[in-house]
Formats: sequence, structure tokens, C-alpha cells
Amino acid sequence: MEAIGAFALVVAGCGAIIADTTRDGALGTVGISLVFGLIIMVMVYAGGHLSGAHYNPAVTIAFALARHFPVREAVAYIGSQVAGAVAGAGLLLAAWTDRPADLGATVPSVATGTALLYEVVLTALLMFVITAVATDTRAVGAAAAIAIGGAVGLDALFGGPITGASMNPARSFGPALASGTWTDFWVYVAGPVAGAAIGVFAYELVRGRRPTGPPPITSER
Repeated sequence: MEAIGAFALVVAGCGAIIADTTRDGALGTVGISLVFGLIIMVMVYAGGHLSGAHYNPAVTIAFALARHFPVREAVAYIGSQVAGAVAGAGLLLAAWTDRPADLGATVPSVATGTALLYEVVLTALLMFVITAVATDTRAVGAAAAIAIGGAVGLDALFGGPITGASMNPARSFGPALASGTWTDFWVYVAGPVAGAAIGVFAYELVRGRRPTGPPPITSER
């Protein structure tokens, strides 16, 4: 499920970037952001009850650090997410051999330090929302997918033109590998991992004492 989710994210999200590039800006920033938000929303609905719907190594690492996810399973999750993202980028490469828009590879349009700061903040905001809806029984669980997809779309609206709004090392790795575009790639590993850790612990700080009762299915698998 984690591989399928990451695959769908790359095919739909990066596919939207390619479509926008090859069709004279038919989607624009708003359209691309909507695609990224929607694909995450539908895949959370599709796989939340099966794997927890991380689809993102930074999310898995942050959950493991905050003891919401077993460390022994994190490696398998991350491997699956990266494999799915690579498969998605490979499919796009097969369809677009001329590699338009570098197949959706994330490359900063600003200085490296600014790009790193953006990726940290974007991912922290996303992870704060994920932690709230996935680990706190007081949250409205049925709306988790909408909240998470909305956070991704929102981040993409204001961060997409700056860094590509990756928030996800696997999402960046797949297109980078397929297109051979590695410009400042480290930003898309360090930024999301640091940001996710900040986001999960920020919510732990403001939530206070954890509520009693069984954890939701999306938090501890």
C-alpha cells in the first residue's frame, strides 16, 4: 500500500507538472496544487486503514521518533515508499522520453538556504496536521484525508513556485533519478525530515496529556 500510494503521488502530481509544461500552462500553480492535494486525499482514504497512509519517508521517520510507529517497520515502509516513487517516475519517463519539466523533479528557484527553510516549514505544517488527525482521538477521524490533502494543496500553493513544495524525500528522489536532475537534492531530504520532526513534536507539545483509549488505526501499525 505504501508503494502504491507513493507511485500514485508521483504519477499524478508530477504528471500534472508535465501536463502544465507541455500544454502551455493549462493547469497553473493552482491546478498543480489541487492535483497534489487530491491525490493525497484519495490515497489516504484508500490506504489509511491498511498501512496508515504515510507515503512519505519523512512522515514515517517522524512517527517513529515520536513513538507512534514501530522503528522495526520504518525501514520497510521507507523502502516501499522510495520504490513506489521510482516506479512512478519510471512510468513518466517511459511516456515522456524527452523529459519535459525534468519529469517533475524539484529544484529550488531561490537560494539554497531559503529553499531549505521553506521545505522545513512546509513539512512542519503538514506533519502538524497529520499528527493531529492521525494520533489524537479527539480529532474528527473521518475528515483526516480531507485535512491532510488540504494541507498538501495549501503548502503547494505558496511553496510550489519556490521549491516545488516536495515535503517528501521519496517524491523528490523518483523524478531526480529518472531525469538525472540532482540540483540541491539534499534540501529535499534534510528539509522534510527536519520539518516533519518539528511538526510531530510541536503537536505533542500543544496537545498536552495524551487521551486514554485505543489508538486510531492510522497512527500505530
